[in-house]
Amino acid sequence: MTDFDTGVLADHQIRALIDAGHVQAPAFETGQIQPASLDLRLGDVAYRVRASFLPGKTRSVADRLADFTMHEVPLTGGAVLEKGCVYVVPLRESLSLPAGMTAAASAKSSIGRLDLLTRIITDRGTEFDRVPAGYDGPLYVEICPRSFSVVAQPGQMLNQIIFRNGQTRMSDDDLRALHAASPIVDCDPVISDGLGFSVDLRPDSGTRVGYRAKPHTGVVDLSRLAHYDPRDYWEEVHTDSGWIILDPGAFYILVSRESIAIPPMQAAEMAPYIAMVGEFRVHYAGFFDPGFGWAAAGGTGSRGVLEVRCHEAPFVLEHGQTVGRLVYEHMSSHPQALYGQDIKSNYQGQGLKLSKHFRT
Repeated sequence: MTDFDTGVLADHQIRALIDAGHVQAPAFETGQIQPASLDLRLGDVAYRVRASFLPGKTRSVADRLADFTMHEVPLTGGAVLEKGCVYVVPLRESLSLPAGMTAAASAKSSIGRLDLLTRIITDRGTEFDRVPAGYDGPLYVEICPRSFSVVAQPGQMLNQIIFRNGQTRMSDDDLRALHAASPIVDCDPVISDGLGFSVDLRPDSGTRVGYRAKPHTGVVDLSRLAHYDPRDYWEEVHTDSGWIILDPGAFYILVSRESIAIPPMQAAEMAPYIAMVGEFRVHYAGFFDPGFGWAAAGGTGSRGVLEVRCHEAPFVLEHGQTVGRLVYEHMSSHPQALYGQDIKSNYQGQGLKLSKHFRT
């Protein structure tokens, strides 16, 4: 196959991977390849399982499904995946990675904003959403609706995968140099093991700072865009004090105080939750494509939408409190298409925004 420079593979390099047989599927669709990632599609059946699982170093996902499956749910024509239940769905794509190349997966932005926990699992896997170098085998997605039951169909794209050739992560010194050359945030950057970001609880106008998922709602059909009235699914969160109290078990949509930019030769991933910052988790949609925020509003960046779930104890969240960090990575090549310029991008230039399934 073609040799790639070190970095996250760009769109044209992902096409080369497909052409060389390292990513297989019955057919690929137009728009499935993003600037630095590949969208993954659901297969035809979901397996309702007793519990979330990882197969472990010696077993396949099929082995574990034989142990834990309660019943099969055909997805053709649409099927309800119920809130609080766990499902495993074989994906249409499979991998045969070259030696030295790894892959990582994440929920797509709209899926994270629905509080829909989706994680990729592989044969002999010991981590969610991580594919080891040289992996040869099928891909599956675990789906656990947390706030809303959903209607899913074959072919829908809930997750995305990136391909890393070698060590791609930027050092803090590299990140400071990048910011000096092409600003990646609209304020003085907080750089420590990545770019820190904080929560905005003092909006420029009004008192609305977020949304909280209602506990009892109807289903969300994943195929219906700009369809649902937000008031049927969400409560607005208001404050004029610069702080809110997160309730245990509740799910919130908030927004970052900073506007973030991802230049064309970088990609970024939201780092995993760190317990030291408080009793909550900022989670789900992890990847930021090259071009995110880079040309929005004259280059001043786009806000990051935060998907927040509180843990065991009520927690006071203050304006400007650090809630996470972005880890920037080198691209292997300049993408042929950039997020927000050359492809349809629902969240370029965004502020506080629900998923694309809801009317504005």
